[in-house]
Amino acid sequence: MLITRHLVSRCAVAAAAGLIGLTPAAAAARPQSAGEAVGGERLGRSGVQVAPQSGAPALPGGLSGRSWVVADGTTGDVLASYNAHLQLPPASTLKMLFADTVLPKLDRDAVHRVAPEELTGLGAGSSLVGIKEDLDYRVEDLWRGVFLSSGNDAVRVLAHMNGGIDRTVAQMQARAESLQARDTHVVTPDGYDQDGQLSSAYDLTLFARAGLRNADFRAYCSTVDAQFPGAVDRATGQRGSFGIANTDRLLGKYQGLIGVKNGYTTNAGSTFTGAAERDGRLLIVTVMHPTTYQKVYDETAALLDWGFAAADRVAPVGELAEDTSAVAVAPSAAPQPNPVPDTAGSASPDPQHSVAAAPPQPAPAVAAGPGREPAGRRGGTAGLIAGGLCAVAGVMALLRLRGRRAARPSLGPALRRWAGAAGSVRRR
Repeated sequence: MLITRHLVSRCAVAAAAGLIGLTPAAAAARPQSAGEAVGGERLGRSGVQVAPQSGAPALPGGLSGRSWVVADGTTGDVLASYNAHLQLPPASTLKMLFADTVLPKLDRDAVHRVAPEELTGLGAGSSLVGIKEDLDYRVEDLWRGVFLSSGNDAVRVLAHMNGGIDRTVAQMQARAESLQARDTHVVTPDGYDQDGQLSSAYDLTLFARAGLRNADFRAYCSTVDAQFPGAVDRATGQRGSFGIANTDRLLGKYQGLIGVKNGYTTNAGSTFTGAAERDGRLLIVTVMHPTTYQKVYDETAALLDWGFAAADRVAPVGELAEDTSAVAVAPSAAPQPNPVPDTAGSASPDPQHSVAAAPPQPAPAVAAGPGREPAGRRGGTAGLIAGGLCAVAGVMALLRLRGRRAARPSLGPALRRWAGAAGSVRRR
């Protein structure tokens, strides 16, 4: 009866949340306390977290990032962290979540003609790869524009192909939930500065780890340079191309680096998530908002060096959360058709390709503040879980009344799955 009452109580809370429109995006903007921090209690603490054992090297000195994480991408062990769950503007590192969400949905060989409206609304100073309206582009070229040039124009075109900006933002928020990235609140698909757009070093590390499991994601983020389709020559009628280079300054320079994504905006300062592999060990490091732009690379490299040297000489201080989508979504669920595309949204500047990139400035004190909730996104996962909890509670109550105690053990796995799903969207 205690279990039934508990489920009924959770059902009422979840249903109420759905009725008042408490969305996953709004929940994700709330800071976590140390006790409920995803990945372990120590990751919720402020300051440096490390557990050295005999022979462990000291952490690099002079680190200036406001938040950073060093993690083993294979085991999920967090080797060291500093303010891991501090919510900060993510800049273009949010494109990792965009790619992890949208890349599997689009055929890389598909050809798309860009409509003029797909290039409207780009934010001032946006990084661009140079897409032109009324020309055809292969999806794989668009992804190279995202990863190499951090092109917000490429993001917008792919988002429109995915059904629109609003639909893509909602899907990204849902994907963040399934990865248990509870510090993340998505407002734009590309990371352009917007009120309430937040993530954390921990969440960005989750996005990188998930993305690297996709062979195409891994191939794009590790590409050093490529040719990108250009305009049509009026004299010859032939279409040209031009070279683009990856803006990741460690790629091709740091031993074993395989990606992943850099970013810069006025609010975020510099952000970077880098992954490197040596002797079969994959490490992922995220650094957010160091004091200068170049330091984001210097500090990432220093932390990677430390991680490879210390990996077997430190105890984990936490772990990277696993993807819960296999539990939260039925395996047999068929994909739904795209709705009518929407045209709202913005984009994000990176210094190498900005028209007028601003110099790094101190980020605003946004770590503890709630973000702005985008309009038109009510209910969603909260409503589904509320309905599921109600159904489970109802079954339990009925079985109790009928005295069918023997049937309860068979409901254990279902209850655990629902509890896990509910935990993945816990209000904070």
